[in-house]
Amino acid sequence: MPKLPLTPYRREWRTLSKADRRKFVAAVKCLQGKPSVLPKDGTVPGAITLWDDLAYAHAWRTFFVHMSATFLVWHRYFLFTYETLLETECGWTQGLPYWEWGLDVNNMRGSPLFDGSDTSIGSDGVFVPGRPDFILDIIGGPDPEPIRVVFPPGTGGGCVERGPFNDTVVRLGPFPLDGTPWTNETVYGNNPRCLDRDLNTNPLQRWSTFRNSTELILGYDNIREFQGFLEGDPRVTTEKPIGIHGGGHWGVGGITRDPIISPYDPAFWFHHNQLDRIYWIWQNLDFNNRKDVFGTGTWGNFPPSPNVTVEDFIDVLPHQPAIKIKDSMNTVSGAPFCYVYV
Repeated sequence: MPKLPLTPYRREWRTLSKADRRKFVAAVKCLQGKPSVLPKDGTVPGAITLWDDLAYAHAWRTFFVHMSATFLVWHRYFLFTYETLLETECGWTQGLPYWEWGLDVNNMRGSPLFDGSDTSIGSDGVFVPGRPDFILDIIGGPDPEPIRVVFPPGTGGGCVERGPFNDTVVRLGPFPLDGTPWTNETVYGNNPRCLDRDLNTNPLQRWSTFRNSTELILGYDNIREFQGFLEGDPRVTTEKPIGIHGGGHWGVGGITRDPIISPYDPAFWFHHNQLDRIYWIWQNLDFNNRKDVFGTGTWGNFPPSPNVTVEDFIDVLPHQPAIKIKDSMNTVSGAPFCYVYV
């Protein structure tokens, strides 16, 4: 059985003391310096560190664990993997902190998470002027016409300017989505570049406010609608096409907008821990009836795939073994999870 965190309490970042924030930053930097444990068989030639391993674990599963039945449960297990590595490899034993987006919808640059101090995870990116709006066309809904979402550019756009993680190296990718063939050398090779961010309150104000989170938690009594609105799945909603999931990713911007290798930014883990917190709260309002999954095993069921059940398995190999989905529902069972949010 995987080793459990010593302290099962997950707290919001700004409730940690400054000393503990510095310790957490040091633990993440420690993890970024640990060597990769992936096989040296040429599959991921660019994996140098455990940080690269975690990005790869997300990258190759992207089209199986988004807009699919396993989105929430797999990312829960992925967070546990990260939390366990921080403990076993780097000595962090105080639970995985999360980011409550609702506190920062009006001022991301002033957030204790992004203010660039030594108790943050680094600042915004260097400001890049003159950029056009982002245009996102979402397909897969009942209407053959895409759902168009437009964002103004954020307040950064370049490499993280100052503070912790301004020296983080992104190696894997980029992953072209225009039909260009992927090879192990091109998308999983060593392509070092900086960590970029583009903090943006616009997506947070539209999709990740306290009201958005509360309405999501209280508004749906089944996993299909809850997860569909959380992800902005166009098969479930055309009115909220980004959801609180996309709101956080686009709010941080930069590589965190990338659905494939966003775990390179430490902000990814804070954001997804908050998503798991929302899921945890929702489950515990009616736990006996909220331990199921809905959907298939591929993004938007493309290509078509079988329905997933709680008897199916998820894994984060080689870092965590396969477990049945039904064993991911209870975060205090000890098999494998043992944590609560405070």
